[in-house]
Amino acid sequence: MQLPIFNDESNNLLPFDGEAYLYSNFLKEEQPYHFFNQLLDTTAWKQEGMKMYGKQIDFPRLTAWYADEGKVYKYSGLVNLPIPFTGMLLELKQAVESKTGFEFNAALLNLYRSERDSMGWHSDDEAELGINPVIASLSFGETRNFQFKHKTVSKTTQTMQLQNNSLLLMQGQTQHNWLHQIPKSSKPAKARINITFRKIS
Repeated sequence: MQLPIFNDESNNLLPFDGEAYLYSNFLKEEQPYHFFNQLLDTTAWKQEGMKMYGKQIDFPRLTAWYADEGKVYKYSGLVNLPIPFTGMLLELKQAVESKTGFEFNAALLNLYRSERDSMGWHSDDEAELGINPVIASLSFGETRNFQFKHKTVSKTTQTMQLQNNSLLLMQGQTQHNWLHQIPKSSKPAKARINITFRKIS
């Protein structure tokens, strides 16, 4: 496995039991707006959901799963069959791989349409992600709060802002020991897209 490549200003954002690094201004200045518009218009967005107490509950966001052939991803009772990477997603994947030193073969895309869309507390710890999974989350569009909460140490939380053109890298023991979420916003918010690159075994 390649070791991650960090710049000198990188600092671990978690106090213990994990590693998280945040990079701002990941792409050249004009690129994020181009990618945001193209992703918004060309991604195969789906409205997923789950049944609770006999009722279908829609997730408060849209999603899409792109991956190499055969890389199926299961979470929250969903079975995500891979859509082949587009040229644009391959370009972004290669840029993330070059920055981090890790290789990825899959990407879960999320579209947060407004301040009402969110992602609840969870860990990316599904079996197909392997031990100590590496997750690289690339953000375009509106700034949203991102929160960590330790699974066993009471009241241990971290909050950061994921801005347009930022890259968050989670690795090591993070998924074993921490939950994370994108909460609903109390202020009006425009659309945000994030691409979470992963490696499926």
